[in-house]
Formats: sequence, C-alpha cells, structure tokens
Amino acid sequence: METHQKGVQKESFIVLKANFKLQQLIFIVLLLFCTTIFVSPPIALVLGLIVANFFGHPFLKWNHKATTYLLQFSVVGLGFGMNVHSAVSAGKEGFLLTIVSIVSTLVLGTFLGKWFKTEKKTSHLISCGTAICGGSAIAAIAPVIKSNEKRTAVALGVIFILNSVALFVFPAVGHWLDLSQNEFGLWCAIAIHDTSSVVGAASKYGPEALKIATTVKLARALWIIPLALITAFVFKNRSGKIKVPYFIGLFILAIIVNTYLPEMEAISVHLVSVAKIGLTVTLFLIGAGLNSAILKSVGLMPLAQGFLLWTFIATATLLSIIYLK
Repeated sequence: METHQKGVQKESFIVLKANFKLQQLIFIVLLLFCTTIFVSPPIALVLGLIVANFFGHPFLKWNHKATTYLLQFSVVGLGFGMNVHSAVSAGKEGFLLTIVSIVSTLVLGTFLGKWFKTEKKTSHLISCGTAICGGSAIAAIAPVIKSNEKRTAVALGVIFILNSVALFVFPAVGHWLDLSQNEFGLWCAIAIHDTSSVVGAASKYGPEALKIATTVKLARALWIIPLALITAFVFKNRSGKIKVPYFIGLFILAIIVNTYLPEMEAISVHLVSVAKIGLTVTLFLIGAGLNSAILKSVGLMPLAQGFLLWTFIATATLLSIIYLK
C-alpha cells in the first residue's frame, strides 16, 4: 500500500513538472512573439491576460521587478528619439493642465472615497495613482502612508484594470473625434494613469503623439515628490521614505544627447526601436500579472471610485484640450 502511494506521488510530481515546463514554454514563446513586428502594445497586453488567466505565469514572483526595470529602460530609450526644444515646448503646454488636473483629481478622489466608504489609505492610493502616474505613484506613496500589502494590491489592481481599458478606448475615441497628434498626446499624458499605457496608446496613434505624451507624462511624474511630502504631513508620518523617479533624469539626458550630439543619430534610431520593443514586452508582462485572483481581490467599491475618478479626469481633460486651447 505504501509503495503504491509513493508511486502515485511520483507520477503526480512528474505530471506537475511536465505541466510547469509546458507553462514556461508557452510563456517564453509568447514573450518572444511580442518582440516581433506582428504584435502591437494592445495585443501584447491581451496575450499577457490570456497567459495569466488560462495558462498561468510561471515567473510571477519576478514579474513586478521585471516590469518596473523594463519600463524605465524603454522610457529612457524613447528619449533618444526626441529633441530638447520640442520637449520643452510640450512640457510648457501641459504644465497648467497638469496642475489643475492633479489638484482636482485628488480633491474629487477624497470625496468619492468617503461616498463609497473606501478604506482611507486605499482611497488615497487610488487618487494618487489616477492623479499622477499610476503604479509608480502608488509605489512611491504606499510606504509614506504605511500602507499594507492588501491595500496597495487593491489600488494597483484598480489602476491596472483601467489602464488596460484605456489602451484600447483612447485611440478609438481619438480617431472618432479626429484629434490631432498634439491633442491626443496631451490627452493621453494627462488622462491615462500609467506610463506604460500612455506610451502604448500614443505610439499606436502616431510618432508626434508619442513624443508629446512621453514628455508631458514624465514631467507630470515629478509631481510625485511634492505629493509625497504633502501626504506625509496629512497622514502625520514624518519618517516616511519617498521613492524619487530617478530614471526621469536619464530620460532627460537621453534627449540632450540626441539633440546636441549629431553623431548619435545612427545609434539613436536603433535605441528607439529597441525601446519600443521593450515597451511592448512590458505591456505583455503587465497583462500576465493580472490573473483572476487579483481581479477578484479589487472589490466593487474601490473599482467604482477609480472608474468615476478616471472618467472625470479623462472627460474634463478632453473638453479642455478641444475647447480651451
């Protein structure tokens, strides 16, 4: 009897090992497929969601770190396709809209959180993620307010779900309203939460939209620092550590190098191409991290708060760009 049980256990172990290897193979094949010209950023996200919910992510524990570093690398690479003068112009254009949208989003987010009775710290993380730059803002603010893992995961889940929707909805709305490259790039940068989805949607719309969206979004990301300081004061946590997005400095350096070193032109083209591939792979990894367990853990009230807040900022920004420019 004991020998039979050992035999069954051994067979089960072999089956599990074979399934894990198949899981790894499917993941690696799809990841490599995302590096080809056949896969756009939105399609990469869908492939990631398919992996997460039908096959499973065999490297899930490394997913967040890989996504973070790959996104930063890709953003810096995109800097080699930009010019200082156009970047400054785009930054100036989006400056006032950035301030107004951040303040109004944080204020409305606070009221919506109370209305939906969302836990205070979770509500603040959702508001910060919507106001500035999605997951990066949440990662920076979470230690300041001493958020636990569950609250942070819920806020990230809300942001990533809405990001996934934005990647498909925004280009469709942009074409429907016949927005210019400039208008769409600015709208993306203000109204889409995470940098990955901003760049993904803008790159699908056009090269000029991509340049404006990336520049304005990263300039917006710098507001993490004053927001974290204000948050520390409001939540009475003077010792909270602030995560500064240092990679933005490398992005600026890449723009300067590309503008003032003409000999970099031949290399810059390839760096930008690699960066775009990196972005596509990043979106695949983001999708692969959104399994059904994470989606269920979000809850209806936080998702409703995030959705209404996002709808407000997206609509108000779009109307401002169209009618007040």
